[in-house]
Amino acid sequence: MAWLDPAVAAVRTAVAEALPEDATGLALVACSGGPDSMALAAAAAFVAPRHGWRVGLITVDHGLQSGSAERAEAVAAWAKEQGFAPAEAATVVVGTAGGPEAAARDARYEALVRAAHAHAASMVLLGHTRDDQAETVLLALLRGAGLRGLAGMPRSREVDGVTLCRPLLTVDRAQTRAACAAQGLSVWDDPHNVDPAFARARVRTVISALGPGVVGNLARTASLAAADAEALDALAATAALDAAAPGGGLRVAALNGLPTALRTRVLHGWARGLGAPGAALSHRHVAALDALVTEWHGQGPVALPGAIMVVREDGTLRRQAR
Repeated sequence: MAWLDPAVAAVRTAVAEALPEDATGLALVACSGGPDSMALAAAAAFVAPRHGWRVGLITVDHGLQSGSAERAEAVAAWAKEQGFAPAEAATVVVGTAGGPEAAARDARYEALVRAAHAHAASMVLLGHTRDDQAETVLLALLRGAGLRGLAGMPRSREVDGVTLCRPLLTVDRAQTRAACAAQGLSVWDDPHNVDPAFARARVRTVISALGPGVVGNLARTASLAAADAEALDALAATAALDAAAPGGGLRVAALNGLPTALRTRVLHGWARGLGAPGAALSHRHVAALDALVTEWHGQGPVALPGAIMVVREDGTLRRQAR
């Protein structure tokens, strides 16, 4: 039996475990040309056909760095040589909402979902590693996030009918780099990853200084928090049905009987259902809604993102008519 590098084996195993056994079709790899996504792409090219999946590759040019278009085209050209179909570079315009990192991420995900629809792909594979998960948890903690934030990035989620999957959340960044080296893959190191102007780069430096073990511990925190959040969300979904009022409102009496953790989840989900954008809906908005329930003294409407106004009338929270 031919010897297989352990890092290559680890990445391939992670990808194989991520592919649904009861489905086939086209999976797109989101690849920047960095070591994480290159290791993912190489593994997907090997594993996917053996599980009945076709595999394509999309690289996104954010236009934020000199030479980004050329790098994207080089990644797409490599993918074509390796048999990925489709193998494309997508150019996006990055806005400013939420800061540069969030804006770039939003533009990238929109491009990936759009590409998936264009090619009838049911899944997009993303190259986030266990290190990325640890950084996400620490960033959430520093921002004062709740349980959802501490749960980090989900292994998979559906966006507009497309499954975004992160097979490498159990794989270390060192393993992806080692896998690339073992397979002779040329990789690109994004200078933004070490630029202190970006919060994630600063957090990466902190985690490195804390020493070995911290990445695994933070990733474990994400896993535990995700399990708790899933259970609370399920309870909140039932509570939301019980609190529902005619016309799409919520009955205050039913909300008042709920523990805070459930009540605020119901209010958050209800606000999203009214059309409040999730990225803009913050703790202060939910706290203001909660005050209509628990600290009622005749206050006026609560303003939510998306020009939504919520009022309490006759013991019910309702969207105010325009």
